[in-house]
Amino acid sequence: MPMLAEVVDAVVGADTHRDTHEIEIAHPTGAPITTTSIDNDSSGYAELLAWIVDHAPGPRVVVAIEGTRSYGAGLARALTEAGLTVIECEQPSRTARRGRGKSDAIDAHLAVLSALQLDADRLPTPRADGDREALRVLLTARDELTTTGTAQTNRLKALLLVGDDTDRELARGKLTENDLATIVRRKQRRDATREQAVRQASCVGSRWRCARGVASSRKTGPSCRPSSTTSHQGSPTDAGSARSAPPRSSCRSRIPAGAATTPRSPPSAGSARSRPAADKPPVTGSTAAATAP
Repeated sequence: MPMLAEVVDAVVGADTHRDTHEIEIAHPTGAPITTTSIDNDSSGYAELLAWIVDHAPGPRVVVAIEGTRSYGAGLARALTEAGLTVIECEQPSRTARRGRGKSDAIDAHLAVLSALQLDADRLPTPRADGDREALRVLLTARDELTTTGTAQTNRLKALLLVGDDTDRELARGKLTENDLATIVRRKQRRDATREQAVRQASCVGSRWRCARGVASSRKTGPSCRPSSTTSHQGSPTDAGSARSAPPRSSCRSRIPAGAATTPRSPPSAGSARSRPAADKPPVTGSTAAATAP
């Protein structure tokens, strides 16, 4: 199985950063040819392509980029679209840096050396865009929701463990939707002392936030889809107004039903006098002229 150094004319190593990238081009033996620094934007990518054409000793060029899904994502896309072979380079380990120091130019050279030691038939190509990247984003969002929900549940159970017998009973089992609703609606006792009132108010507030967080993490998905119906609880007037309400995104905070259907204040007496009566025809310009004294 041939090594990459045996089938290429030059290797380009890129140490990527937020604003600039450090680039080195080298011979297959690992001897540097020259180095440069480019901006992390479209003009910098075009400058790099022209720079590679000017300094590459042959047409077979491979580019090793560190962080192809981070700061080097734009550079990897631009070079791939230009027809160059792009491979993903891992961050240098402490063993590789030992005795060399740490700088952007050194990291770019280590990227070249790491690429030259790879098998030509087993190159680590960057992760592709499209469906694969969309799936990665969804999996990351699901993991984040799972972690958040677990943390909120653990925090809520820790608060319940220091409560009364009812709280400790809730903390022993799995928290259901009814349990969370009960915790949110819990009120402070009237016969509590000042110390108990302050402590209970603090605990109830924390329980409310934790319970709402747990319920939200259970109901919220990784995507934001518009909701075709809006749930309102209240009078038949509220239900009628809810049918005519426009769809809203499920990621927005819910508006209380009372706030959405609050009636307007009645008109003042002065405004009522200025309006024409319902049984009288509207006053036109000719009517006004005929009735004028």
